[in-house]
Amino acid sequence: MKGTKRFEQSRQHLLKAGDAMIRKPLAVAMVGVLAGMTSVWAQAESKKEPVQLETIEVVASGQGSLTVPTLVEAQHEMRKIPGGANIIDSESYANGRGSTLQDALGYSPGVFVQSRFGAEEARLSIRGSGIQRFFHLRGIKILQDGSRVNLADGGADFQVIEPLAARYIEVYRGANALQYGSTTLGGAINFVTPTGYDAERFRARGEAGSFGYNRLMLSSGGVHGSLDYFASVSRYSQDGFRDWSEQENWRMFSNAGYRITPDLETRFYLTYTKTNSQLPGELTKAELKDNPKQANFFNSNIARYKRDFDLIRVANRTVMKLGEAQQLEFSAFYAHKKVWHPIYVVMEQPSHDYGLGLRYINEMPIAGWRNRFVAGFEPSWGKVMDNQFVNINGEAGPRIHKYDQDVSSYTVYGENQFYLLPELALVVGAQYTNMTLKQKDLHTGDPRQKKNYERFTPKAGLIYDLNPEIQFFTNVSTSFEPPSFSELASWQATPVLASAQRALTFEVGSRGRFGIAEWDVAFYRSHVRNELLARVDPVSRFPIGMVNADKTVHQGVELGLDMELAKMLYLRQMYTFSDFKFDGDPLFGNNQLAGIPRHFYKAELLYRHPAGYYAGPNVEWSPEKYYVDHANTLSVDTYALLGFKLGKRNKTGFSWFVEGRNLTNQKYAATVSVTDIAGVGAFGGANSALFFPGDGRSFFAGLEYRM
Repeated sequence: MKGTKRFEQSRQHLLKAGDAMIRKPLAVAMVGVLAGMTSVWAQAESKKEPVQLETIEVVASGQGSLTVPTLVEAQHEMRKIPGGANIIDSESYANGRGSTLQDALGYSPGVFVQSRFGAEEARLSIRGSGIQRFFHLRGIKILQDGSRVNLADGGADFQVIEPLAARYIEVYRGANALQYGSTTLGGAINFVTPTGYDAERFRARGEAGSFGYNRLMLSSGGVHGSLDYFASVSRYSQDGFRDWSEQENWRMFSNAGYRITPDLETRFYLTYTKTNSQLPGELTKAELKDNPKQANFFNSNIARYKRDFDLIRVANRTVMKLGEAQQLEFSAFYAHKKVWHPIYVVMEQPSHDYGLGLRYINEMPIAGWRNRFVAGFEPSWGKVMDNQFVNINGEAGPRIHKYDQDVSSYTVYGENQFYLLPELALVVGAQYTNMTLKQKDLHTGDPRQKKNYERFTPKAGLIYDLNPEIQFFTNVSTSFEPPSFSELASWQATPVLASAQRALTFEVGSRGRFGIAEWDVAFYRSHVRNELLARVDPVSRFPIGMVNADKTVHQGVELGLDMELAKMLYLRQMYTFSDFKFDGDPLFGNNQLAGIPRHFYKAELLYRHPAGYYAGPNVEWSPEKYYVDHANTLSVDTYALLGFKLGKRNKTGFSWFVEGRNLTNQKYAATVSVTDIAGVGAFGGANSALFFPGDGRSFFAGLEYRM
């Protein structure tokens, strides 16, 4: 298997080389790895190279999609990233419950993801992005096959993602997502769907378990001449571990690609989501310990919190190869969403988002030196009509506001990878972002408010390949993140937020395989300015909404380590150390930023039989208390969860699994609602309702058929 992998890596290098001076040493390396021949033999072989390359190119052009890379191709491309980045094969989480983003991303190094109440709505953060955003999402760019899923202002909903409908997931941490036009602190996550070339002709999967959980998914894919297709439909529902936590979702993902010529392919996407969610809200620590199944009384009995929405999204991705070493990519999308959201008010929000993407890749050598250049342009626009009403037992009462919100964003980026030596690459890049937010209250007649954010964000890094299996990297990067509309919804005569969040990040790490171990490790330190946080007035002690902190520091370790401990015995591990703190803040000094565990560890030990059977335990461990408020007066208790799964996984035919979670039935907080100072205003000190209980003991089973 290792030989095959090395051959594929070397072959891809050869296919992408555009000059004989580059092909020759690469061919020598390939022959040396595969057969151990002498250098004289390798040089002789390389003289036949042009004829061999031409033959391989013709065969490869008809084997897959131009618009969607295969898993092997994506893994090869990931080695060109000079920082924290990894790929998750969907098969790695299909051997158990595949319901939430936590199921899919839970073992991805550096990714903190926790379900708020056992459903799709989650707390998702990378390197402290959106550290106070316990709802929806901020600071991470979500993509589907390279095309953005976020709203134009940067916000996103998790319910638009179906983990089981992805072939693989690309995770780019921090500014390592520059090639997708993202320079936020958190980076980007790209969900890549199957095409007709790699999808099963038919797939049916059913899951059921505790708390009324059930999920059914059907999918199909195929190729007919120059046309290929993939389509999936899924339904998910649960009563929920807690009161007032029922969920029901319908999702459809589909795409169809057409190979116009061997070097030109276009692919259209259609996505539909209908989701209804009850929101049980936060509990106090005492309530959590007494009865974690209960809902917040105000949420369930008075305001009847919910979030329901329908979304339809259409997109296109077109790729044209310009010879052997150049490629032009075009993308476009339009999304319409209608939200019904009773919370402290009732929000009704129809929105329209649309955008374009143009990306150019050139891998032609420069004066005989290997080089790769990427440039792109991404404009996007969004319009939201934010209707707000008095909440009368979950129904809309008199109107309070009618915000007409418009956002436009323009991003230009470029990145160049130049090989100073065959094993050493210098990567430099930059992005320019310009975003304008406009808001007017049509109900009250307040004048239109407008805020513009723009910034140039450079990046530089190095990649060193010790050998085909082991790589080291380092980079220094800048990030930039304007606020979303949800942070500006409380605008007064003067906008609350004056500045966008920005950061300078230093990073060093390694990825590779040696002996029994395969690893992905990164160490980073970010100096953040104007971090977007919820603060209170230091004099009156009343909340004043989202404002900018002065200086904060985010630093940590991201580690993924897989080991083959013995024949058929595999250990998968993820450890994240997150040290986030204020830096001489006038109010909080050098306190810890609240909301994310400092230490977080997950591991799974599986016995895997060649016949497809597997079994073993897993653990999730938060070994140190962390704070709920920035004043560091209220903390989350430590916990450790034990699980176990067994099953059989086959490429075709029937597969099945049985899984148990939190087998010791521990009462714990999966995540929290962050505040500035616990006890301010309506919160109530140590009795602050800020804790989201995790699910109790649960069992799940699944059956799948593939052909």
